[in-house]
Amino acid sequence: MLVFGLTAVSRTVGEGTFHCPQCGGDRAFRRRAGRRCFSIFFVPLVPLWRLREAVECRTCRGRFPVAALRTPTARQMAETLAAGMRAAAALVLRAGDPADPAARARAAAVVTGYGEPGYDEAAVNADLAERRTFLEKEVVRAGAQLAVEAKEWFLAQAVRIGLADGPLGEGERRELHAIADLLGMSPAYALGVIVTTEGASR
Repeated sequence: MLVFGLTAVSRTVGEGTFHCPQCGGDRAFRRRAGRRCFSIFFVPLVPLWRLREAVECRTCRGRFPVAALRTPTARQMAETLAAGMRAAAALVLRAGDPADPAARARAAAVVTGYGEPGYDEAAVNADLAERRTFLEKEVVRAGAQLAVEAKEWFLAQAVRIGLADGPLGEGERRELHAIADLLGMSPAYALGVIVTTEGASR
């Protein structure tokens, strides 16, 4: 008696780390591709059609669409936020006095607080030399990861960098509003954060 039917055959086409939507946290994954095959006695013999690729969590064994890989891992998010704050600090410094020791020290402290423990004078100088378009893109990427309250804190930190060398100048104020816009904040909301942070620093 022949036993025949259809069997799914899968193979691993990629591996890495992702944020598992089922068990949470950063987890190792396998990216699996498969085909439906005609089988006899459960032995696949004739490949028929391709199956949709899936991502398999190595911890909980859950299977998810490949789109799950678009969610950033905790490490990627931390790196993005640190890079965004580096960019915002450079933009604010350039709008004021980039050589002012107090402003540079404040920028270094803020960036260090965002996860860059080795951020020093050389790193500040390197960021000041970056193209504006690059710095703006880094701020946009960071803003895409932030909730509303976190955007407020991010902007307030940028304001404190501008205030480190004295009251905000017009150039610094314009730059802070531009940073807020890159973060996705409304002009009115940005103004409120800037004014409140200025008041608290007095």
